Amino acid sequence: MSFDICEKLVKSGDPDRFLAAQSAPLQSRRALMALYAVNLEIARAPWASPEPLVAQMRLRWWADEIGKIYRGELVNNHEILPALRETIFDHNLPQALFEALIEARQADIYADPPTSRAAFDTYIETTSGGVMELAARILGAPGAALPTVRDFAYGAGVASLLRAVPALKARGYSPLPEGGEAIITTAQRRLDLARQQRRKIPKSLAPALLAGWRADTTLKEAQKRPENIAKGLLEESPAWRRLSYQLRLWSGRW
Repeated sequence: MSFDICEKLVKSGDPDRFLAAQSAPLQSRRALMALYAVNLEIARAPWASPEPLVAQMRLRWWADEIGKIYRGELVNNHEILPALRETIFDHNLPQALFEALIEARQADIYADPPTSRAAFDTYIETTSGGVMELAARILGAPGAALPTVRDFAYGAGVASLLRAVPALKARGYSPLPEGGEAIITTAQRRLDLARQQRRKIPKSLAPALLAGWRADTTLKEAQKRPENIAKGLLEESPAWRRLSYQLRLWSGRW
């Protein structure tokens, strides 16, 4: 039942990753749902309360519970933790990636913009990058493939954040540091670098990488018309979104 609950959470809260995961074999898909559900809950934790202390406590709770899994201790009665435990041990997932993900989400508690470009890059690397690496590991990624996964995840993560800018600004948050144009350029360059290595990446990793299938459209529109970022005009229509996913899926060109 825990995996079923994870699937429902991801379907409603993270539809891009949910759709991409459908191309994975059943057992891998179940594990991806557990990973994405936990990521979703961790990402939501900083928004659980306007009180920073409460939000910090929520993130600390997740850090403690995941730590218990790695120590072999009993965890709290949370509906998705059994699925996470099974996924972690079945796929030998590194604890450090979860720790870095939770630590990065501390930045979401506060409305201040990133203190530097380096801080922004670290945030993207440990959130989008960490999750995509974990997904790739679930799908059996060899170590040599992980730098390419990380490059692709950076571009996908920046694109996702750009689409979220209007909602974040409406809540008083400033998610981008100065030099946004350079960030977009870097994101597109790293997508291109990843695609140059496509033939070296096992096809079995495609469900992890397909989670970023919208990145090109978003980044190209942001480069062409940067004013559309704040206007919320980077979102495609639902019909085009699904069609573009199907085209990526059929071609195998994540």
